[in-house]
Amino acid sequence: MADTTDNDSSLDFSSILQMDPYLKPYAADFKRRYGLFERGLFLLEEAEGGFDQFTRSYRTFGVNRQPDNSLLFKEWAPAAEALFLTGDFNGWDNFSHPYKKKEFGKWELCLPPKHDQSPAINHNTKLKVVVHTKAGERLYRISPWAKYVTQAEKQVSYDWVHWDPPNPYLHLHPRPKKPQSLRIYESHVGIASPDPKVASYTDFTINILPRIKDLGYNCIQLMAIMEHAYYASFGYQVTSFFAASSRFGTPDELKQLIDTAHSLNIVVLLDVVHSHASKNTEDGLNRFDGSDSCFFHSLPRGEHTLWDSRLFNYSSWEVLRFLLSNLRWWMEEYRFDGFRFDGVTSMLYHHHGIGSGFSGDYSEYFGLQVDEDSLVYLMTANHVLHTLYPDCITIAEDVSGMPALCKKVTEGGLGFDYRLAMAVPDKWIQILKELSDEMWDMGNIIHTLTNRRYGEKCIAYAESHDQALVGDKSLAFWLMDKEMYTNMSSLIPMTPVIDRGIQLHKMIRLITHGLGGEGYLNFMGNEFGHPEWLDFPRKGNNESYHYARRQYNLVDTEHLRYRQLYRFDRDMNRTEDKYGWLAAPPAFVSTKHEEDKVIVFDRANVLFLFNFHPTRSQKDYRVAVRSPGKYTIKLDSDEQQYGGHGRLDHSTEFFTEPQPFNQRENSMLVYIPCRTALILGNDDTESCY
Repeated sequence: MADTTDNDSSLDFSSILQMDPYLKPYAADFKRRYGLFERGLFLLEEAEGGFDQFTRSYRTFGVNRQPDNSLLFKEWAPAAEALFLTGDFNGWDNFSHPYKKKEFGKWELCLPPKHDQSPAINHNTKLKVVVHTKAGERLYRISPWAKYVTQAEKQVSYDWVHWDPPNPYLHLHPRPKKPQSLRIYESHVGIASPDPKVASYTDFTINILPRIKDLGYNCIQLMAIMEHAYYASFGYQVTSFFAASSRFGTPDELKQLIDTAHSLNIVVLLDVVHSHASKNTEDGLNRFDGSDSCFFHSLPRGEHTLWDSRLFNYSSWEVLRFLLSNLRWWMEEYRFDGFRFDGVTSMLYHHHGIGSGFSGDYSEYFGLQVDEDSLVYLMTANHVLHTLYPDCITIAEDVSGMPALCKKVTEGGLGFDYRLAMAVPDKWIQILKELSDEMWDMGNIIHTLTNRRYGEKCIAYAESHDQALVGDKSLAFWLMDKEMYTNMSSLIPMTPVIDRGIQLHKMIRLITHGLGGEGYLNFMGNEFGHPEWLDFPRKGNNESYHYARRQYNLVDTEHLRYRQLYRFDRDMNRTEDKYGWLAAPPAFVSTKHEEDKVIVFDRANVLFLFNFHPTRSQKDYRVAVRSPGKYTIKLDSDEQQYGGHGRLDHSTEFFTEPQPFNQRENSMLVYIPCRTALILGNDDTESCY
């Protein structure tokens, strides 16, 4: 495959500077960054014949079966004195199978097939690389390219297991097309069960995928897939980058999960961790060849002090091979549809965001504090992914607000499709913690939800896994707290606390969905107001699984109000699917009334109305309308099926008048009950975006 850029090989960042003239003083920085990126591509072309082969290095490194059933082993261990292969196949002889030293710190070993022409190493048997260091140490290591590792019961470290099944899983369904409106269900396989256990890929496929489809989400973001020795790390301390976590099942079972999602027209993103790696040595990358560098910068630069982990050397040729091939592996072997890149802020800056508040001053995004090696790596990764897979989706987790993060590489950007709107959940938590309902600031809410860089897409969310972790609370728990244990039955009248919590939970999610971005994300279980927090088994909680689960059984209990919140979330997504506001241009806010606590905006031919006032309903309330005509209710948070009070007649028709109001040519009178959110649609202009 020829390596091509999005348009041509020349940089054209005039659109960035026109869109944001305050970036003009940093034009030289954009040019330099692009020059470094372009030089990297040129060197790849010169040395490796282009990035297509370079990013398929998993076919030559680690262990790979050849057409004649011989096995080729290859590693990069520049500081090693000698390498040997040991395992079940040779009775754990540490010296019988030496690797041959090659150029540039590489080592190779070829094992011919057995007499019956079967491979010399059987499927599902254990292996180890024995590394002899120049200091005379003998180290037992797992190949960085290992495709499957397992942990025996009561064993601390993981074992490298040769994965070469005689009948590997074959994908049946093509990848779905890239959704115009991205509605993401953030998921962790291990907690996807009401039972106190580690749930499996198969559990998720059978029990959770149908729920996600029913809820109207068209994208799943899978966390904690890359193998991690410490379960409580939530998957962010990766030990084996090419291995799907075996605590949830086999590689084939993960492939079946993704294939089944594709059959439901759901795309699947991998939460990829290329920002750092676990410090583990026996079953991680750390000190693989005995040195403190290899894949990482030497200390102190190669250590993240806050995360207690190792930091990659993105200027190293072999590290680029490893990481870019890792992305390609997940796309090719498992058929993921893209990635959510974790820890991008840490990658972008030498200070890793530690102690930096990011005021928004543009000088913070340029200059010596920026780690241009990792920045160029991200540009290269996005270029490779979007060139080879035009429908690939990449999302950046960046709290800093780096300009042009989500602009094309050829426009001077880093090439991501979306960034996470990380200020939004923080704002909701702050409001619920610090303000009474009467003190909610409508203007401040709107500012937080709309304060994003024009032309760069955002994923909005009211809460993610971060807010569910122990030490914090979910929105539902902030709103209803201990009453969730006793007063969530629909067979008894709602208490004031439950009533307020149910109504605000729906309103917060809908206004975030409608106003906050070009995509929407929900963490599993939060759609129905999952009670309690999330805490993985660890010494501090006596290795308990009580909080490491999602209680979907609450939704299946007819008389519990969790079911009402679930219904609203489902119908909110289905309404978006019909009208496509996430794919539409940003909303026009026509009303933000502090005393009335009313917000009104239009987007994608629908009108959003929010009355946050705790007691005052608004009758004959004039609102601005973009398109004249007849309007009817398309979604009403006050419906009784959603735990509301049923104060609106859904047969009501609202007719516009040619009376200018709040910068619109037309307006109409509506009724908005207190603590209610509405979507009104114009029956004459129901075309979707």
